[in-house]
Amino acid sequence: MDPQNAPQGPHDAAAPGPADGAVPGSGSAPGSGSGSGHGPGAPAGAERLRAADRRELILRMVAADGTVAVEELARTLAVTPSTIRRDLAHLTEQGKLARTYGGAITPGHTPEPSLNQRSGLAVAEKDRIARWAAARIAHGDTVILDAGTTTGRLAHHLRGQSELTVITNGLTTLVELAEADGVEVITLAGTLRHVSHGFVGPLAELALSRLTADKVFLGADGLDAKLGICEASLQQTSLKELMAARGAELYVLADSSKFGQRPFTAWAPLDRAWTLVTDTGATDEQLRPFRELEHVTVVMV
Repeated sequence: MDPQNAPQGPHDAAAPGPADGAVPGSGSAPGSGSGSGHGPGAPAGAERLRAADRRELILRMVAADGTVAVEELARTLAVTPSTIRRDLAHLTEQGKLARTYGGAITPGHTPEPSLNQRSGLAVAEKDRIARWAAARIAHGDTVILDAGTTTGRLAHHLRGQSELTVITNGLTTLVELAEADGVEVITLAGTLRHVSHGFVGPLAELALSRLTADKVFLGADGLDAKLGICEASLQQTSLKELMAARGAELYVLADSSKFGQRPFTAWAPLDRAWTLVTDTGATDEQLRPFRELEHVTVVMV
């Protein structure tokens, strides 16, 4: 019988030797007086968690972020990758997760493409949108740039600006503006989502709550006239919603492939005046729901 699935007694967590799947050497030597030894960000006593408790933590992490990776889980929970793989296999058999290459997602969840994968899609359209947006930014403006590929291209076109302040949670924007001496860059640093190269979470939101901007530029994985912006996690939509509230003008940069798409279940509503900037490939049928809204201006480039 697989020891991961064997019945566990009340004293399993305190059994001598390494805990269930614990990384060898992760605990303290007797009498050493050192700390607990669990990995960075791991809950206290993670190395002593029973399998059932560890799997419950895994489910919570997937629910919060939409997806998890084996190596990240192993570091966080201070166990071996093979232990995590057995946990994921067990949860998949129960229908609580769906396996992916290198990790798992929630059942029925559309796998989120990485930023590198998305950067190769609609390249010309995104660049046209980004150029139009860059032309809207005036000398001395303070702007908020969301994480994403189109906003990354917008940052690229701002490198020659001076007396400009850019607030961003996106690594792509940080890289693009790293040597732009005329641009002051304020980072909304929080928890990094590796798949999207963007910071999210309470620390990013706290920093943003202290700031305002002249213009806000948001990206989107999906866009619906009634529901708003669709993203892979609630952390992303929560930050986007706050971003939208912190600027005098709001722009959503979305190529035509994003319309009517509902790849995930997390949404950021757009209940204020905003401008949709898209490419000329968008059809009248796609744009009609947005044009029917009085608080939305549609621009095609």
